[in-house]
Amino acid sequence: MTDTPKSHGRLSISASLIPRDLMTPTPRLKGAWTAKIVTLFPDAFPGVLGESLTGKALQDGLWALETLDLRLFGEGRHRNVDDTPTGGGAGMVLRPDVVARALDEAAKGTNPDRARWPLVYLSPRGRRFSQAKARQWAGAEGLTMLCGRFEGVDQRVIDAYGIEEVSLGDFVLTGGEIAAQAMIDATVRLLPGVLGNQASTEEESFSDGLLEHPQFTRPNDWQGRAVPEVLLSGHHAKIAEWRREQAKALTRERRPDLWQAWAARHGEE
Repeated sequence: MTDTPKSHGRLSISASLIPRDLMTPTPRLKGAWTAKIVTLFPDAFPGVLGESLTGKALQDGLWALETLDLRLFGEGRHRNVDDTPTGGGAGMVLRPDVVARALDEAAKGTNPDRARWPLVYLSPRGRRFSQAKARQWAGAEGLTMLCGRFEGVDQRVIDAYGIEEVSLGDFVLTGGEIAAQAMIDATVRLLPGVLGNQASTEEESFSDGLLEHPQFTRPNDWQGRAVPEVLLSGHHAKIAEWRREQAKALTRERRPDLWQAWAARHGEE
């Protein structure tokens, strides 16, 4: 019988301004890619990022995750982080002084070059997140994400800190935490050593601007539905050609926006 918690994801909570590492009982590897999250809900992390390959990579020190509780930077006895919108309107807005204090703390130990360490605000009015953006972030040293809540963040702190606004899609969530986890997952899986077969990232959807081709496995005949014969031929050139044509057809049918961009680059109609 032991008093040691069985869940490696459980953390004690204390009122400290020091960013806390999540799920890192082993030493962090030098230079490991790091995600810093400024949020009112630090206990939402690591969430799904602590599972499967991203969770194993986190435990192995291939990347690191830190959260900063925005509430600890709040004003007054009640640690207020928001106030009413200037000019009137519904909801509340995150205060610039509170957010600035949190961002200053998060910036400690990071590269001031935004190309090497992006500073991102998860916002439905931002540019839509993409595979290209995930590759860009994966090539950096890490990134800091600000998770919004309520009606958003005072525009002055966004302008003062040159924060990049990024959106998960054309819809509105109650906060940025879910979007942050999705974007981090897409980025972390591109880091060296996270996936067992790095080549798999080269053939999946969006890697070349096309959707991924259909996938099949055993049994070769299932409920009267057979695997395409070409995939059983052992002829690698023909298989590659079939997959390419399938990817193009799917993209043309389902994502005409992607198809038009791809076709323009490759001189196809």
